[in-house]
Amino acid sequence: MVLCELLNNDKPGQMITRSASKGFTTDELCYLDGKFTYQGTSYIPQQELQPHLQLSMWRHENLYYPACIKILKNYLKKRTNQVNRKVKPRLKLIQKANTDSGGSRVSCLATGFYPRHINLTLYRDGQPVADHEITGGDLLPNGDGTYQMRKSLEINAADKHKYTCSATHLSLDNKLDINLEFDPGEPFKSVIPSVLTILALVLVFGVVIYKCRRRRAASPKSDYSTASTSEENVDPAS
Repeated sequence: MVLCELLNNDKPGQMITRSASKGFTTDELCYLDGKFTYQGTSYIPQQELQPHLQLSMWRHENLYYPACIKILKNYLKKRTNQVNRKVKPRLKLIQKANTDSGGSRVSCLATGFYPRHINLTLYRDGQPVADHEITGGDLLPNGDGTYQMRKSLEINAADKHKYTCSATHLSLDNKLDINLEFDPGEPFKSVIPSVLTILALVLVFGVVIYKCRRRRAASPKSDYSTASTSEENVDPAS
C-alpha cells in the first residue's frame, strides 16, 4: 500500500509505503523532506536488507513520490468542490439497556460529517471520561462519502451521573453538545402514555360492542310486542 499527502498551499507532505502479510504490517517506509524512516519485521539478513532498502529509497524519491503527488494534485483539481465541502455532523447520545451486565451502555454517535477529522468527547458531570473506559472511537466511512464515529461507555444500574456528548468539527462555528440525564424511571414513564392510550381504546370499543349487543337484544322483543298488540286489536267477529 502506498499513500501520499498534500499539506496547505499544495505543499507535498509525507509518503508512506507499507507491506503486509496475514493482516499484519511487516515493513513500513516513510519519506518526508528528503529523509527516510524504516520500520520492519523482515527476517532478511541485515547485509541483504541494506541494498534492497537503498534501491527502494531511490525509487521512492525519484519515481513513486513525484508520480503520487502529481496524481493527487490532478484528482484534487477535478474534485475540488467535493473535497472542499463541509457537512455538519448529526450528533446523538443514546442510552441502551445491557441485559448481560444489568446496566446500560451510553453511546456518543456523530455521523454524516465531512471532512473526516472530528473531535468527539464524552463527558461525565462536565469532566471528560477517561480513555480506558471508552470503547469504539474508530472513524468509519458512510456510503454517501461522509464519515461516522461512535464512542461508548458501560454504566451500572445505579449510575445517576449527567453525561454529555460533545463534537467539534470544521463545519461547526461552535462545539455541538447533547446532554443525557440518567433517570432509572424514564423507561417506565415512556411506557405509561402508550398503556393509557391502549386502555382507552379498549374501553371505547367495549362500550360500542356493549351498545350494539343491547340493540340487537332489544330489537326482537320490540317486533314481538308490536305484532302481539296488532293481533289483540283485531276484531274477533272478522
